[in-house]
Amino acid sequence: MDPFIKYSSIVIPVDRSNIDTDAIIPKQFLKSVEKSGFGDNLFDAWRYLDQGEPGEDCSDRPRNEAFVLNQEPYCQGRILLARENFGCGSSREHAVWALRDFGIRTVIAGSFADIFFNNCFKNGVLPIVLPGADIDWLFNRDLSDEPVELEVDLERQALTTDDGRVYRFEIDDFKKNCLLQGLDDIALTLRHENEIQDYETRRAVEAPWLFGDLPSTDRV
Repeated sequence: MDPFIKYSSIVIPVDRSNIDTDAIIPKQFLKSVEKSGFGDNLFDAWRYLDQGEPGEDCSDRPRNEAFVLNQEPYCQGRILLARENFGCGSSREHAVWALRDFGIRTVIAGSFADIFFNNCFKNGVLPIVLPGADIDWLFNRDLSDEPVELEVDLERQALTTDDGRVYRFEIDDFKKNCLLQGLDDIALTLRHENEIQDYETRRAVEAPWLFGDLPSTDRV
């Protein structure tokens, strides 16, 4: 997982509450367990006028030009702005994979569904909760002026608009450190690889019946 670094981007405004995981990535795309290849199908039912299928070339599909991801400059955005209860519905991790594969590394919302919220951190996406008044200001600013550009600074836990307005956000220290270092669950476990090997070697001596006839090189 790539470390999370400070960056600036146009904000993609999706002014809806209760955006569920089926809207983020429809069920027909759940057949794949790879973490890549979902970006073209992010919000598939909203971006296109037909039903997409796994492996389909999206370049010639009819698009819903009214949807924000089909409009410039929003289609180049890397920060998504939404309302309350983002990521509700089923617990599919594919929803976060689709956001990340599209290039979105920050989602700002009034609140998040718990499982989706935790899946974000496991996949290098930063979910930020802001008060409703701040969410309203960002949406209103986008509608009344040019698209909002934000700088995301995880180290400082700050969002800064292009006109200097600063929003502070809260984040668990452990999750923050994992994002900054690019550590997912597997990478965290492998930091203890030596201890794991020592444990396996010791247990093979203490309880050899648990390991059968496996060669020692296959025990780890």
